[in-house]
Amino acid sequence: MEKVDYILVGLGIAGIAFVEQLLKYNKSFIVFDDYNEGATAASGGVLNPTILKRFTAAWNAVEFLDTAIPFYKTIENRLSIKIVNSYPVYRILNNIEEQNNWIVASDKKELSRFLSSEILKNENKFVVAPFGLGEVNDAAKINPIQLINLYRTFLKDNNHHVSEAFRYKELHISEEKVIYNNFEAEKIVFAEGAGVINNPFFPLSISPNRDKVFVPNKGEYVIIKAPQLKLNAILKGGMMLIPLGGHLYKVGASYGRDEIDVHTTQKAQESIVEKLDKMIDCDYEIVNQVAGVRPTVKDRKPLIGTLLQHKNVAFLNGLGTRGLSMAPLLSQYLFNYLEHQTPLPSEVDLKRFKT
Repeated sequence: MEKVDYILVGLGIAGIAFVEQLLKYNKSFIVFDDYNEGATAASGGVLNPTILKRFTAAWNAVEFLDTAIPFYKTIENRLSIKIVNSYPVYRILNNIEEQNNWIVASDKKELSRFLSSEILKNENKFVVAPFGLGEVNDAAKINPIQLINLYRTFLKDNNHHVSEAFRYKELHISEEKVIYNNFEAEKIVFAEGAGVINNPFFPLSISPNRDKVFVPNKGEYVIIKAPQLKLNAILKGGMMLIPLGGHLYKVGASYGRDEIDVHTTQKAQESIVEKLDKMIDCDYEIVNQVAGVRPTVKDRKPLIGTLLQHKNVAFLNGLGTRGLSMAPLLSQYLFNYLEHQTPLPSEVDLKRFKT
């Protein structure tokens, strides 16, 4: 029986962020991960501190972003690769009213750092933006698939990774420890994303149950090839258009509430294409389509914390559409709670719901 401080289940961005805490504070651990591609792998990879549909700041935007950027720089140094890149984000403005609303929003205290007050003239003849563009500052882009694959390799090379699905029935929990698969740990953390719907220890109701605390929803992207477009910025209109290099762009995402499979659909593709065609006016070819299930919560806040009956069983979940931005700070919250009993912010504590 090998003794470790932590067993971690899941290796999306939530799992990676918690591993970084364990490494920082020299905790021993083992990760169980079955290579299922979750929401992180299928995400757009954009760190955007704003909600561009409504010209508002994302919840806790400053705190999350200011923690996320150094977090990814640390991983870059650890893995000797480039992960995070600063990238302009341009919001297509659809009319004079949106121009005025953008200027007003850019003058607000919580948004002045992120929204440029200048309305930019569209210089790309293949982009449909007759009323100009609003520019978002401090945005960035990462490659989530590259991040997960290289991080998994790093863990395997250092004997921190077991490639298998977690078998919940074989987990034994006592007041002082947890035992699973020849490992004895002080604590176990589940960072499974939408996979938590299969976890019998998860204490909250899962959609489509009546209370609908945890409401997974599927997001789909299409990958297009558009050699004429030559876009070197992220473009936000009815969809997000994200450059991938080599004339490839990721376009999405759709929202499929209560859909928990990762199969792509013609319906989502048609919806994405309809909105894309209002953003660009050039030839393009659809070369791929991907899907992932977002772990979302009814109040749109994360779920972190422990079970009432088992203080050594913890969850880091509910990161929704902004997991890449939120996971670094949320992992700090959870680690400090588990190690130092630092109270969790009430708005993210899973105990805000009846457990």
